[in-house]
Amino acid sequence: MDDLVSLPDIVAARDRLAGLIRRTPLLRVSPAGGWLGTGGPLLLKCENLQLGGAFKIRGACNMAWRLPEAERKGGLLTYSSGNHGLAIARAAGMLGVPALVVMPTTAPRVKVDGVRALGAEVVFEGTTTLERKARAETEARRRAMTIVPPFDHEWIVAGQGTIGLEILEQCPAARRVYVQIGGGGLASGIAAAIKQSRPDVEVVGVEPAGAARMTASLAAGRPTTIVVSPGLADGLMAVRPGDITFRHVRAFVDRVVTVDDGAVADAVRWLFEECRLAAEPSGAITVAAAAAARRARPAECEDPEVAVISGGNVDADLFGRLIAGR
Repeated sequence: MDDLVSLPDIVAARDRLAGLIRRTPLLRVSPAGGWLGTGGPLLLKCENLQLGGAFKIRGACNMAWRLPEAERKGGLLTYSSGNHGLAIARAAGMLGVPALVVMPTTAPRVKVDGVRALGAEVVFEGTTTLERKARAETEARRRAMTIVPPFDHEWIVAGQGTIGLEILEQCPAARRVYVQIGGGGLASGIAAAIKQSRPDVEVVGVEPAGAARMTASLAAGRPTTIVVSPGLADGLMAVRPGDITFRHVRAFVDRVVTVDDGAVADAVRWLFEECRLAAEPSGAITVAAAAAARRARPAECEDPEVAVISGGNVDADLFGRLIAGR
């Protein structure tokens, strides 16, 4: 596994990020039946309370701080549906360098406004990751800026893996961890950290039913590009997993499940009503998966489980409609 991120890589990222990010809380929920089902405690890893409202600052800062000064000074550039763009804008501000974010034409206004408020320039390109990536590469050549990719890089994976270390420290008894899969950086990092520390902990990847690119790729044995059906989880709409992240998911994630939009909407509403947490649909999808498993197989969910709440940058109008059941 020489091409995979090692546990020492993730520990070094944790040390590098000390003082730059928040150690987010792990909130305990005691199920009492109903929508969440029964079983042991469910713990929520609240990356929606992270700087910038999402986990992305971990990978962004880990990579930005590892870049040589000559590569940083021209500025940081990325392509993102929102949360990674927010993270790069924030990291560039910390370093005092320019930032440019290529965003989809369908990006939520709350994320576009957030990127601009942090001082970054925004350009729009297409609706898919591949279209944004191509535009970013063109802009990087033209402006002599350094690309910090959203997921498919070892330094990004190591930064996201620091969440896995925190989960094991905060809940040593954890038996199962649910984590989102978009391009795969978050799942790759968390699974690499957990499986190289505690192989007995099950890691379950969760992706939208309309964007099951990792499910398709695992079945094909290689990264596969799919046609994505637009859905609520805008942060998980990559059409293809990364090459690096595919290898990590195949090596470290025990299984991948899919969740439909109706269950995601229910999870957003449940998190607000029961936990007073504001989660974007991409952030709530893990709770939807955990709830479905608890209702279907309660006997298998007696030990503590963790669901990663990856972000809370949700458009206010959409959030209001979801909370109201619309």
